[in-house]
Amino acid sequence: MGKFILKKTNTGFVFHLKASNMQTVCTSQVYSSLSSCKAGVESIRKNCNAKIEDQTLQKSEPQTNPKYELYLDKAGEYRFRLKASNGENILSSQGYTTKAACKNGILSIGKNAPDATVEKEE
Repeated sequence: MGKFILKKTNTGFVFHLKASNMQTVCTSQVYSSLSSCKAGVESIRKNCNAKIEDQTLQKSEPQTNPKYELYLDKAGEYRFRLKASNGENILSSQGYTTKAACKNGILSIGKNAPDATVEKEE
């Protein structure tokens, strides 16, 4: 089972979703308060099985929010971000060397987020 780890930063709070092997699946934006960070976790749970808009294709099929946007960054790595139903970016991924690995990251969120426990790092 996955685990959301909430962590205080110098400017607010973030969460990391960890898979059962404790690998970081994704990291949130910085939230100004702990309560808004917890609301972000709930937004991930609610939207984790969204459709994928593959922006690496020559003819990308636009999806409505909530959605994952799969794209190539400036360094040529595959990344994704999850947008909530209001269009706000609620998480972004690390860089992946292959599109398949990036898609596996998205699948991992769908697998781990719904039942993940929530812990606050001290």
